Amino acid sequence: MAPNTLYDALFAPHMDSAAPFLEWQGRKIGYAKFMRLAARAANAYAAAGLGVGDRVVVQVGKSPTALALYAGAVQAGVVYLPLNTAYTPDEVAYFRDDSGARLLICDPASKPTLEGTCPVLTLAEDGDSGSFLDLMAGQEDVAPVAARGPDDLAALLYTSGTTGRSKGAMLTHRNLLSNTQTLRDLWHFTAADRLIHALPIFHTHGLFVATNITLLAGGSMILLPKFDTDAMIAALPHATAMMGVPTFYTRLLDDDRLDHDLTAGMRLFISGSAPLLAETHDRFTARTGHRILERYGMTETNMSTSNPYDGERRAGTVGLPLPDVDLKIRHPETGADLPPGEIGIIEVRGPNVFKGYWNMPEKTAEELRPDGFFITGDLAVQGADGYVTIVGRAKDLIISGGLNVYPKEVEEAIDALPGVVESAVIGVPHADMGETVVAVVVGDVTPKAVLSGLTELARFKHPRHVEIVPELPRNTMGKVQKAALRQTYAGLFTG
Repeated sequence: MAPNTLYDALFAPHMDSAAPFLEWQGRKIGYAKFMRLAARAANAYAAAGLGVGDRVVVQVGKSPTALALYAGAVQAGVVYLPLNTAYTPDEVAYFRDDSGARLLICDPASKPTLEGTCPVLTLAEDGDSGSFLDLMAGQEDVAPVAARGPDDLAALLYTSGTTGRSKGAMLTHRNLLSNTQTLRDLWHFTAADRLIHALPIFHTHGLFVATNITLLAGGSMILLPKFDTDAMIAALPHATAMMGVPTFYTRLLDDDRLDHDLTAGMRLFISGSAPLLAETHDRFTARTGHRILERYGMTETNMSTSNPYDGERRAGTVGLPLPDVDLKIRHPETGADLPPGEIGIIEVRGPNVFKGYWNMPEKTAEELRPDGFFITGDLAVQGADGYVTIVGRAKDLIISGGLNVYPKEVEEAIDALPGVVESAVIGVPHADMGETVVAVVVGDVTPKAVLSGLTELARFKHPRHVEIVPELPRNTMGKVQKAALRQTYAGLFTG
């Protein structure tokens, strides 16, 4: 019988494996050693009083031990909730309280600012946590495995719409494992692969796509703390595959060392999390001889489409629906199916689609139809040959450097500043980041005052440009015309 939980498929096969798993800052960590780290994390959760189904919030830097926190949560049956390390204490407090977390794990330096409604433990990569308790200290490296089923929750990832507070997307073992199995096969990953992993591990792309596929295939990873051009250039001759966001590729193209010879041993470059410009796609092919494989997904659905491994990787598209995913283009208002060539909202159904939003049945009902189709909010057109092209986002979501920025949240923070009458936050094209944040503000205030006042928001949400205007454009119904603003400032960073 095929394994149907993450532990059985991703971790159990490697318990005694001598095969390499990670290379991290000059150290090599095999599968068996990694599994011992995971067991220590599982025991730490139990020692902190967490049981099956309890939530743990994790806000720590990227490291092998941080990955082991995820593996340990799977082993212990704990629901894993990773957070961007750029989130402020106020933002973290919301996620902690909304999820009802029983434990929060953070960097030692952050502990004084994160004390609240649940215990706080710290993680220090080498056990050196100063005066704070190190989560991993003194734990055994063998732990029991919690009994879980395919429909049990494995993770809770917070996303958001353009209004209201962030929503917790409930992801089951089936959601994550089915997607991992499909993508491993579709992208031809095997134990011979060595993946360059420079992505964050607090969202779907870095944690569930890159890491899970490597585990399922039995391959290895060159784990980098973050994107660094020199480190990427150094890793390329020793790797077979790379997953990244468009920014990774534009920055590599800025380096003259990127060429055919450097990438001769690579078999696959994958891009996602933000739109890849056709120009970037074509430039990369000209420089390296490789066609980047672009795919499409989101927090609630994991991956839904992909350009083919064998076949045409078409620049400007996100490829074809995955083999186990039903995709429809539907009318934004009526929900009627649209024929090929017409623009509408992407809706998807499959084992990859999440269970719903945490403690938000009404929001779940709004976006997840009774027939299982999830309304993504992304506008797209599908050709007669099945290829999908994203043309915009109905919800005004901004994806900058692979990270989601929700305009309403930034607008509320700006509108609360002294002297501000109102604001509109939009995304505009940016050659490096894909999109970047621009704030158009009405009021007696300066751009500098706006930027310096956004202390409660993570830095990646801050506008790269603030424009002070006498009034915002509105239609006859009084609604701010963001489309007009995007057109006005479209060339701000691209000319």
